[in-house]
Amino acid sequence: MLKYLFGLIVLLLVGCGQDQGTGAVEPQYSSTGPVKNQEYVFAIHPLHNPARLFEMYGPLIDYLNQTIPEVRFRLEASRNYEEFEAKLYAGKPDFALPNPYQTLNALRYGYHVIAKMGDDDKFVGVILVRRDSAIRQVSDLKGKKVSYPASTALAATMMPQYFFYTHGLDVGRDIENLYVGSQESSIMNVYLGHVTAGATWLLPWLKFQVEYPDKASELEAKWITEPLINNGVVARNDVPVEIARKVAQSLNSLHTTEEGKAILARIQLSRFELADDQRYKVIEDFLRAFSESVRSLDEPTP
Repeated sequence: MLKYLFGLIVLLLVGCGQDQGTGAVEPQYSSTGPVKNQEYVFAIHPLHNPARLFEMYGPLIDYLNQTIPEVRFRLEASRNYEEFEAKLYAGKPDFALPNPYQTLNALRYGYHVIAKMGDDDKFVGVILVRRDSAIRQVSDLKGKKVSYPASTALAATMMPQYFFYTHGLDVGRDIENLYVGSQESSIMNVYLGHVTAGATWLLPWLKFQVEYPDKASELEAKWITEPLINNGVVARNDVPVEIARKVAQSLNSLHTTEEGKAILARIQLSRFELADDQRYKVIEDFLRAFSESVRSLDEPTP
C-alpha cells in the first residue's frame, strides 16, 4: 500500500511540472502574492546621465505607483553601462529597462521579458560629424578617433561599428575607438572636436537638437544604421506574477490616455508593447554576425 501511494505521488508531481499540450517543462515564476507597500526597484540603463534619466523617466515610475497602489516602485539610475550591467547580471533590480543586447543577456540571469518599447524603426545608430569636417565617406575615418557611449551599447556602438565594417572599415585597426560613458558625452566629443566622429542612438540625438539647437546646428548626422528591435522591459523571475502582469499592462495602455501620452512624449516614444523572451531571439543573429566580423563580445558576469 505504501509503495502504491509513493508511486502515485511521484506521478502527480511529474504531471504537474509538464505542459500537457507539448510535454515541455515551462519556466517557473513566482506566484506568491504581493506584500502590501513592498518596494520594487525599476532600473533603467544609461540612456542619459542620471539627472536627465530621473527627469525623463520619473513621471513613468510615478504613473506605475498610481496605477498599482498596493506596492511601490522606485526608479534607479546608473552612472554608466558597466554599473548598470553589474546590477542587472547580479539580479539586483526587480524590474529593468535594458537595451536589447542586455535584455538577451538578462534571460540567463533570472529575468524574463514582459514588455518592450515600441517604435522599432527608431532603434537606429546615428554617426555624427561636424559640418565643417572633411569627412565625406566612411574610408575618410581611417586613422581618426570615434566616440561611443559604451562598448555594450547596441544602437549607439555595436550597430555603428557593424555599419563601419560593412562599408570597408576595420574597426580594430583603422580607427581609434573611445568609449566615453554616455550618449550626451559622445555627442559633445564631436561638437568639441575631441573626435572626428561620434556614435549615438537616435533619441538622444533628437533630444540634443531640441535642447541645444546652436550646438546641434554645427553637427551633421552623416550616416544612420539599419534598425533593430527596441529596448525590452524585464521582470525578475521571483517577482509575483500578478505584479509583473500589472506593470506590463500599465505600460501597454499608456498610449490610450492623455496622461500616458504626455509621459510617452517625454521619453520620445509612441507606446510600449507586450512582449516575451522569444521576441529578442532576433538579436542573436546580429550578435553572431558582429562577433564574427567586428570584435568579440565579453561574456557578462554577475
